Amino acid sequence: MTATAGADAGAVETFAASLDRLDVELTRTAPADLGATLETVASDPAVGARLPFDGVALPEWVRLDPTPAEVQAARTGISPAVLAVADYGSVVLPSTDDAAEPVSLFPERHVPVVRASDVVAGMPEAFATLGPRLREDRGSFVLATGPSATADMGALVRGAHGPREVHVVLLEDGPSTAVDPGLDGTVVDGTETAGADGTDADDADDADDRGGDGA
Repeated sequence: MTATAGADAGAVETFAASLDRLDVELTRTAPADLGATLETVASDPAVGARLPFDGVALPEWVRLDPTPAEVQAARTGISPAVLAVADYGSVVLPSTDDAAEPVSLFPERHVPVVRASDVVAGMPEAFATLGPRLREDRGSFVLATGPSATADMGALVRGAHGPREVHVVLLEDGPSTAVDPGLDGTVVDGTETAGADGTDADDADDADDRGGDGA
């Protein structure tokens, strides 16, 4: 399946190559097939945050508005990514009232869902896209890149500061998403945070990864 109208085909292919280098799996799907696709990449129990994409919703078996206990027990967290940065294989994650940030951080596997039309080539394009809205709304966002891993104690350990595996689901068609005005991110291991002025904050040590079996 190839990227459709509104998507930068070159950026999408670069994004796929960057994910491969990061040991992150990618599944491309049409919006109508999202539910079936998620059945193949998610492990039960699964929790999720609502997708801000017109005509696209998570299936009923994904627990929305999860309690802290449900997030802790979940093996998969499914959440929207408002943007993807092709050069780095990064996804831009919002923090929303329906627990999007815990959903993306605590389960063993994270499945970010992003539109092909929201894949940009690099950080200049990402800041050009997000900066004006963030300055207006005084928000921030989390930029997550690759598996969570640390070698601070010696041997490389995955999942020490976040999910162990990431499996990106790319929606191949549909218009570009609007950036959620309520974006509110924090720095976690494996992420960078960009604030309301659209500039980079400190790099964190590790990259987010979403874990579980069956991917």
